[in-house]
Amino acid sequence: MQRLLLIEDDINFSRMFKQFLERHGYAVDACTNAEAAFEHLTSESYDLVFTDLRLPDEDGIHILSRIKDHHPHLPVILMTGYAQVASAVEAMKKGAFDYISKPFNKEEVLEVLGNALKKVPDTVPEVPNKQSNTPAAAILEDAGEKVRGISQASEKLNEYVSLVAPTDMSVLITGESGTGKEVVAQRIHNLSKRRNKPFVPVDCGAIPREIAGSEFFGHLKGSFTGAVQDKKGHFEEANGGTLFLDEVGNLPYEVQVQLLRALQERRVKPIGSSKELEVDIRVISATNEDLQEAVKDGRFREDLFHRLNEFSVRVPSLMERKEDMMIFADHFLQHSNAQLEKSVVGFSDEVIRIFQEYHWPGNLRELFNIVKRAVLLCRNGIIGKKDLPQEFIQMALADHQPARSASFSTKDHERSLILNALKEADNNKTRAAKMLQITRKTLYNKIKEYDIDS
Repeated sequence: MQRLLLIEDDINFSRMFKQFLERHGYAVDACTNAEAAFEHLTSESYDLVFTDLRLPDEDGIHILSRIKDHHPHLPVILMTGYAQVASAVEAMKKGAFDYISKPFNKEEVLEVLGNALKKVPDTVPEVPNKQSNTPAAAILEDAGEKVRGISQASEKLNEYVSLVAPTDMSVLITGESGTGKEVVAQRIHNLSKRRNKPFVPVDCGAIPREIAGSEFFGHLKGSFTGAVQDKKGHFEEANGGTLFLDEVGNLPYEVQVQLLRALQERRVKPIGSSKELEVDIRVISATNEDLQEAVKDGRFREDLFHRLNEFSVRVPSLMERKEDMMIFADHFLQHSNAQLEKSVVGFSDEVIRIFQEYHWPGNLRELFNIVKRAVLLCRNGIIGKKDLPQEFIQMALADHQPARSASFSTKDHERSLILNALKEADNNKTRAAKMLQITRKTLYNKIKEYDIDS
C-alpha cells in the first residue's frame, strides 16, 4: 500500500481529505505543521507528500525546498485556497510535481495523484560541470538545470534524456535554433557516469578547415608556422568525458573524414607527433538541419552520420511546449532582475496573451532576449505591453489564429474548444486545461455545464 504524508493545518479539511484518500486505498499520515512533518519524514518512508501552501510555521514553498534537499525524488503536490500563477510557477521551479487549488474536484485529485505516483524519477543526480558560455547561453543552461517543463513534449524529452544518459551511446540532438540543444547535451553529460570528467563543447561552424586538425587533435611546438607551443586538441581535452559537437553539419567534408577515423579507432595523433594517443570519450552532436538530407546531397558522410546517431533526441520548439512558456519566462525574469538590479514582479495578462499568440521563431533564446529588454524598460513592477518592442507586438498580432485560441469569450465555440483539447490530450484533463490556459477546476465545471462525456 502506498503511503502519503498530508501537511494541513485546517483540521476539518485534513480529516475529510485523509478519509477520502484512505477510501481509495492509500495509507495516510496527517500533521498540521512543518516541524511535525519533518519528524515524520525522518522516521518514516513515504511515496508522496501533500502540503498546504500556507501553514502556521512555514510556507509550502519553503517546505517543498527542504523536502527536495533531503528527498529529491519524493513527489510533492502543493494545495492552496489562494491559487496564484506566480506561486504555481515558483512551486514548479522548486520541484513540485503539481499544484492544485481548493476546493478540490475528486476526479482531479485522483488523476494528479495517479500521475505523480507512476512518474519515474531520475536515478542519477545532476552535477554541474560548466564551461565558458555567452551570457544568453549560460542562462539557458541554468534554466535547463533548474526548470523542468510540464508539457507533454518536455516530459518526452526528459524521458529520453534519462534513458540514454547512463549509457555510452553516441547521441544526435536535433531541433530548431535557440531551443537549447547544448543545454540538453550538458544535462546528458551531468546524468552520465562521466559527469565528473570534462564536458568539451565545440562549435563546428567556427573551425576553419585549415586548422581543424590542430583544433581536434592538437599539435606540437614547431610543427608548423605559428605553432609556438604545444597544444592539446579537443579529443585530448575531453578524454574520459564528453565531446559535444555543436552544429556538426557545418564540418567540411575532409574534416569529417578525419573525425570518423578518430571516432572509429579512439586514437588521435597530434600534428608533428609520431605517437598516437588513446582517448576514451563519449560523443554528443547537435544540428538544426536534416543530416539525412545532407547525406543524400553528398554534403555529409553517411558512415559518420550513423556513427554519431546511435540514439537521437529531438528538442521541441517553444511553440510545441507552450504550457512551459511562462515557467521559462518567469525564470528569465528572475535572472534579468539579478543582472540589471531590478525588482520586476511579473507580467500583465495582456503580455501573457501576446506571448501565447507569438510563434517564437528564435525559441528560448528569443524569449530570454524579450524578457530581459522588458525588465530593463519596466518602471512599475509589472511588465506591460509598452515594455515590449513594437515590431514584436505587430508580429504577435499577425501570428494570432483565433481558431487556436483558448478564449472563452464566445460561448458558441466553448464546447468545440474543450472537445478538441480533450482529444489532443488523450482525455488527460490536466493537460487539456493547460492547453486551454484555464484551471482544471474551470475545465471540470465546463465539462459538466456542456454535458461532455469524458
